[in-house]
Amino acid sequence: MRKFVMAVLGGGVAGVVATTQIAGPLVAQEASRNASVYEQLDLFGDIFERIRSQYVEEVDESKLIEAAINGMLTSLDPHSSYLSPDDAADMQVQTRGEFGGLGIEVTQEEGFVKVVSPIDDTPAAAAGIEAGDFITHVDGQSVLGLTLDQAVQMMRGPVGSEIIITVVREGVEEPFDVSIIRDTIKLTAVRTRVEGDTVVLRVTTFNDQTYSNLESGLKQAVEDAGGPDKVNGFVLDLRNNPGGLLTQAIRVSDAFLDAGEIVSTRGRNLSDGERFNATRGDLAEGKPMVVLINGGSASASEIVAGALQDHRRAIVIGEKSFGKGSVQTVMPLRSNGAMRLTTARYYTPSGRSIQALGVSPDIVVAQPRPEPEAEEPENESLSARNRFEADLRGALGNDSLSDDERRQIEDERTQAEAAAELRKEDYQLAYAIDILKGLSALGPEVRAAAGQEAAAAP
Repeated sequence: MRKFVMAVLGGGVAGVVATTQIAGPLVAQEASRNASVYEQLDLFGDIFERIRSQYVEEVDESKLIEAAINGMLTSLDPHSSYLSPDDAADMQVQTRGEFGGLGIEVTQEEGFVKVVSPIDDTPAAAAGIEAGDFITHVDGQSVLGLTLDQAVQMMRGPVGSEIIITVVREGVEEPFDVSIIRDTIKLTAVRTRVEGDTVVLRVTTFNDQTYSNLESGLKQAVEDAGGPDKVNGFVLDLRNNPGGLLTQAIRVSDAFLDAGEIVSTRGRNLSDGERFNATRGDLAEGKPMVVLINGGSASASEIVAGALQDHRRAIVIGEKSFGKGSVQTVMPLRSNGAMRLTTARYYTPSGRSIQALGVSPDIVVAQPRPEPEAEEPENESLSARNRFEADLRGALGNDSLSDDERRQIEDERTQAEAAAELRKEDYQLAYAIDILKGLSALGPEVRAAAGQEAAAAP
């Protein structure tokens, strides 16, 4: 009995000794780290005082502190930053869908301003600014060395005023200047139209209005097409959509999914992670879908494309997306400003992170650059053109068709010609519509079987 008691006590003592031996260095290490932090803060205070008292010109102390705060945040990643009270107010206005400016979403890369995407129907889009363009100068002044907020501030100005930006574009040898007239940017979050038997849903941004615009626009477009039975599918066009509110991305994804995960976020601490799931209800009523993306599709756009792709709910077509897979939280500060801090990464339902990789389309389709049309020779002979049986003199007529059948053939021919014209204007969209035509021709049973086979594939 005595041996047993001693063994227990011995084990207890050994445990205490072992704990002391481990905890001692950890406590010392933590104390050393805290001392180092306080020394660095003292260094910051010393530098601040020297600048304030000895700089060649008198400095604005509040601006100096703001610059130090912003420098601390921008050293973390391109999306963390300090928002002054004015900038914080501007951001709230933008999420509501109306603001002044050029109409471009930008980020910073290698010290220069990079265009994530131009926004539809804005001065920048009308001037020909493209996703991937680099802005090196604003009104002749270099943006190199400026923070992103400082560069954006240079591009702001009164509505109606002119700005000249210098652009470097891949494939163009020399930088070139673009003149843009600033205007009030009114964002229409979703535009819908009917192309043949296909409903096209063009989502330009994810702001407070996006889901409600999508829901009402989709219903109206289906009515315009003649009802659900007349619709062969839906194209969700997310090209050049720079993203926006995470909540709206989740609602748009949920609009076409009946169940399953939409997106998850994982922060520094595992306990801070969140998972968002779909609820029953599909606005498209199970009809085939195609999602269009390109290099200007970022953030919230990638959440939607990734969710619909992982659930095999849509075929993703176009080009690799931008690759912004991080979540920013805007935290109000006591000065009426705010801090935009990257707090998590988001993951698609299959568990993949899009950060720096983007969403890869199921079918890669590049948008060709428009080429000048070649003039048709005036003396081109009829023999050089396509000729058909009906063009031959004395050709037999076709008396096997009823008037209704003839009208149907003419309607189909008219739709085919319209599709051919659309290819010249927007090749990627025309390709998406062709895919939906093919899926519609297969019939629902074949589509369901193909979807089950794809879902079962490793």
